[in-house]
Amino acid sequence: MIDVKLLQKNFDETASALMRKKVSAETIEELKIANEALKAAKTAYENAQAKQNELSKLFGQYRKEGKNTDELKEQVDANKTLVAELLEVQRQAEEALDALIMRVPNIPDSDVPAGEDENENVEIRKILTPPTFSFRPKEHWELAEQNGWIDFERGVKLAKSRFSVVSGMGARLERALINFMLDFNRERGFEEVSVPSLVNRRALEGTGQLPKFEEDLFKVEEEELFLIPTAEVPLTNLYQDEILSAAELPIKMTGYTSCFRKEAGSGGRDVRGMIRQHQFHKVELVSITRTDQSDAVFEEMVACASDLLKALELPHRLVTLCTGDLGFGAAKTVDLEVWLPGQNTYREISSVSNTRDFQARRARIRYKEEGKNLLAHTLNGSSLAVGRTMIAIMENFQQEDGSIRIPQVLHKYL
Repeated sequence: MIDVKLLQKNFDETASALMRKKVSAETIEELKIANEALKAAKTAYENAQAKQNELSKLFGQYRKEGKNTDELKEQVDANKTLVAELLEVQRQAEEALDALIMRVPNIPDSDVPAGEDENENVEIRKILTPPTFSFRPKEHWELAEQNGWIDFERGVKLAKSRFSVVSGMGARLERALINFMLDFNRERGFEEVSVPSLVNRRALEGTGQLPKFEEDLFKVEEEELFLIPTAEVPLTNLYQDEILSAAELPIKMTGYTSCFRKEAGSGGRDVRGMIRQHQFHKVELVSITRTDQSDAVFEEMVACASDLLKALELPHRLVTLCTGDLGFGAAKTVDLEVWLPGQNTYREISSVSNTRDFQARRARIRYKEEGKNLLAHTLNGSSLAVGRTMIAIMENFQQEDGSIRIPQVLHKYL
């Protein structure tokens, strides 16, 4: 969550920064009211406490001088009760502001381009040239049906829409991609970690999915456990409530998990095929760094995901997200979009974000440097979404007869 001190020190500047992230005027007004209520509660408590100190000092002086303390004692007792009441008012005001701030997104970095939505994202560069075909390139669901790789109808039969069954060479390719991605990331210095697919509420609050996005999560009935929407959640929260040493940072991790999302806000987009599924596989990158390391590690993570796509011979581009398209916890994000010939467009396949200390403040991830406990920076990125990578291979390496060439780097895994 954002630092409450920013609101207290310079509310107008902080509010302007939040409005760049499309925080509504109503929420800003709620923040202002809650912040002013807390300031007033603190002032009232501090004044009452100061008066209590004065009365206590005077009480001691009266007793020393042998004066009657009955009336003064009544004042001390009454003010003591008032101090306790005002302390409770302050606690409630702090809780109210904290509850509101938990639903407020991160402040974007100053160099993030302004914009309303994805149409105003800024392309950084294109990498590799999209292939040309002497025939009409098919979309992945056509190729999946022709090659018997993906069965959408049986996925619906087993669960519901937006589930699918991958079999045969498709299943082998999926497994090959997971192994290749993990090996690639490990060679780049990211330690492989296997984590649970279920996490508790505290973990999801730590990375920012809760409380705001509960409707998009699959929850276990009668349990405070949720299926993970991304490995970012368990990987980041491995260090929840811990104080690390500065010397052991950065911590760089990679992990493969299945991910589960209701896609409640997708509005019927990509209902056909495997672009937007309720269950999908993903290899994730997560880093925990000192404040002075996060920019360099961010660039390293973007390069790692991009080089992985280059190794797979997949044309893609890097895009800086504008303020209106930036995720809830992100201060800065670069998307990697892969070329899909069947759709004749680039589609997101990875998203690398620096959250600065936003998640670390929520999850209480700190490090000790020169005797001080400082909030860490946390970063996350897809490396890559396995299903979308398989789709990209199918569409970019399709042959005229509908068969699919497999990239050279995957041969040893098959």
